[in-house]
Formats: sequence, C-alpha cells, structure tokens
Amino acid sequence: MCGIVGIVSDSSVNQQVYDALALLQHRGQDSTGIATAEGRSIHMRKAKGQVREAFRTRDMRALLGNSGLGHVRYATRGEAENELEAQPFYVNAPYGIVLVHNGNLTNSRELEQELATVDHRHVNSGSDTEMLVNVLGSELQSLVASGSLDADRVFTAVRRVHERIQGSYGVIALIAGHGMLAFRDPFGIRPLVLGSRTSAAGRTEWMVASESVALTGSGFTLERDVAPGEAIFIAPDGELASRQTHERPVLLPCSFEYVYLARPDSVMNGINVYESRLRMGERLADTIAKYTPSGAIDVVMPIPDSSRPAAMEVARRLGIEYREGFYKNRYVGRTFIMPGQAARKKSVKQKLNALESEFRGKNVLVVDDSIVRGTTSREIVEMMRSVGTNSVTFTSAAPPVRYPHVYGINMPSRAELIASGRTIPQVNEALASDFLVYQEVDDLQRAILDGSEISGLDLSCFTGEYVTGGVTEEYLEWVERTQLS
Repeated sequence: MCGIVGIVSDSSVNQQVYDALALLQHRGQDSTGIATAEGRSIHMRKAKGQVREAFRTRDMRALLGNSGLGHVRYATRGEAENELEAQPFYVNAPYGIVLVHNGNLTNSRELEQELATVDHRHVNSGSDTEMLVNVLGSELQSLVASGSLDADRVFTAVRRVHERIQGSYGVIALIAGHGMLAFRDPFGIRPLVLGSRTSAAGRTEWMVASESVALTGSGFTLERDVAPGEAIFIAPDGELASRQTHERPVLLPCSFEYVYLARPDSVMNGINVYESRLRMGERLADTIAKYTPSGAIDVVMPIPDSSRPAAMEVARRLGIEYREGFYKNRYVGRTFIMPGQAARKKSVKQKLNALESEFRGKNVLVVDDSIVRGTTSREIVEMMRSVGTNSVTFTSAAPPVRYPHVYGINMPSRAELIASGRTIPQVNEALASDFLVYQEVDDLQRAILDGSEISGLDLSCFTGEYVTGGVTEEYLEWVERTQLS
C-alpha cells in the first residue's frame, strides 16, 4: 500500500509536500520520496524509512519549485530493501516526467515485454511504477512528435495508458514545464481525492492525495474524488482541466481501505471512514449475539487503533462494558505493513502491552479490524492468557481473508493467510482462542456503503472475485512465487 500527494501552489512547495506525506505516513513506512518542478527542471530526493527520517534541511533546500509530488511506500512489488525502487520514478522523454503510483498492475509481465520490444524503453527495476511511467512517456512521445503538448494530448495519452495497463492505480505525475497530471483506474479501486484553497495572492492552489486527511490537515478544502477513469491536468498557473478518459468506468473501491488502511478521519468516495467502522461494529454485534453463548462475555476490548470504532459499537449494541486493556507503543510501525514475517512477529510484543488488571479472571471479547496472517492475533491471544484472562472471544470486523489481494495490499500468498483453506473452527483452533466470530461479507459491504450511491466494492480478498478480470490461477501462482510479503 502507498500514499501519494501532488500540489500545485503559489509558493515554494517542498515543505507542503513533506507535511502532507507525514499525514499519510500510515499508508507506508518502507521508503519515501519527493519531487518538485522548477520551470523545466525536476528536483528529486528519495530514501528508505519514514518521512521524518528521510529528509534533512539540505534535502529540502534543494527541492525547489511551486509544484511537487510525494510518496510513502511499503513494498508489494520489487524489493523493500532496495532504495532504487522507492518512488517517484523519472523518465527524461518527453520533456521530463516524474511519477508516483498507488496500486498494483496485474499485467506487468506483458508490459515489461512490450516496453522492451515495442516501445524500446529500458526498465531498470522490478517496480511496476517504473513500467507505468515509461508507458505514459511512450504514449505522450508519440502524440507530441508533430506538435506541442496541451491538455487534449495529455488526456489522449491517458486514454491509451488505460488501454495498455490492467489492475489498480492512482497516479500523480509532473511533466516538466507543463503541469501536474493525476488519473485513477477505471474501477476506482485505489482512492484519490482533489482539494483546493486560495493563496494570499488570490490564486487557486490544488492538491491531489490518497486521502482527504492530507487535504484538510494542510488547509485545503475537499472538492471531490477523482472519478474512476478520470484524468485531471493542472497547469503551473493553477488552471485545471479534467476529462473522462475511459469508455466504461465503474466505481468499485477497495473495501480494505475502510476496514484498516485509511485513517478514520478521512472521507473517500463520499464515505466517512470512521462512520463506516461504527457500522461494521453494529453489524458484527448482531453476528456475535447469534453465535456466542449467552453470558460468555464480561467486557469488550479493541486492538488499538483501527478497530476502536467497531469495538465501541459492539459493546453498545450488546450492552456489555467497554474497556481499554491494551497499551500501544506508538513508536512502532503498523505490523500488517511490515515486510517479513519475522519482523511482524517481533513487532507485536514491542507494539502492544496488556494491562493485567483489565484481563485477570475476565471473559474478554476482543475486536480486531481483520485477521490476515494470524501472526498478530495468535500473539495477542497468548498475551491475554499470560495475564490471566479467563476466556478469549476473538472477533474480526472483516470477513475471513481467504484469497490474495492483487490490487496493492500486501497479501500475495494463500499459504500465509490463516483463513485460506480453513474453516472458522479450524482458524479458532489455530489462534488458540475460545470462540471466534467473523463479520459476514454482505454485512461488511452494507456497513461501508450505507447511505452511499456506490453499487459495490472490491471484496476480492474475501470472495476471490477480482473486479478487473484477468486474474487467473496461473497469475496468482506467479504472484506467490515472486512478490514479497
């Protein structure tokens, strides 16, 4: 998963991009990068680690210009430890293009071959983002050979990019000397929002970002989402043009954004993330009441932080006391997005500590946002037992994750997913909990979409139904062999 931001400002943009990336740090902690445009010059800095670790004063001074973009990443393709695969990616023709991408291209093997034999462009890494910037560069190059670059040619190039690439993608690019481009995949799987504000000189400034929290935290007003299949082009003077660049767009956003990835104070696709998590708790409570023996629960506790809204609603609806029994060390990253099983397992005990007085002798219902590999969940159950918990009812605000997620979330291998090939009683046994209750798939969809005009969601990691098509068994086997987890 990644976080991306782009800003066209009336003043120096380096600090603005830095601050916006800090607001998106929860979306990736492996690496980060910033690029700025100063006239026809591109300045770029990228490095491993978090935003506050990667940029020094000397780096910021070198990032000149009033337009810029940035990226925070955790690896779903390529190598997490390879600094060269951090974004943004740059190509010099035409004009100079620097690009950031949130998502995952599912036809990267075909693209790699096409770029070598048809476009005659060299790709120097395993990153599908480098492939994407080269596809965009190739299409723009063919359109400007006989004329200058304008918004019409940019939109035509994006339409051709849609025809060539498959999968999920939210994209922001700077074209040196011309402006900033943003576009979204025709299913709107990955989020992308647009905001504006008025500068001291009275000019309109623009921001495009993965989540609205980056806008509102930077003083921008959320205008709208970038529509699926839509492209937006913003000139250096702030003039904005937009166009639908796909023939059959349909909005099917990723359900896991609402379950776990997004900050609760964000609004994406017109849906308030916090309120959707409250509704998940309401529906989960009904399922818990159906399957859990009466009197088996004394208190309800969340696994902080993303499950807290759901846990509060579970407690309210069941009429059971809500307590906070886990203390979170906020200086350890999110375990789900850490590369490597060993790092995730080690991090659980560094991240959470159980307060013995809240657990000893009690029948505890614990609510987590999801159970993916089960590493964290097993450690939590063991931790609860060690402080004298009488019984553990483990519940998940999301359904069982049984299938790989191929659209940019780090769930590539079925062998790692604890619910893959297991029944719920078998998962319960593997976790060593007394009872286990999952959210139903239909309930999750209703909880997210309640009050929205959106017709559906990408639920592929729960159902195995991949909304873009083209995700074959052979492709899934290749993903499991080649992608990091």
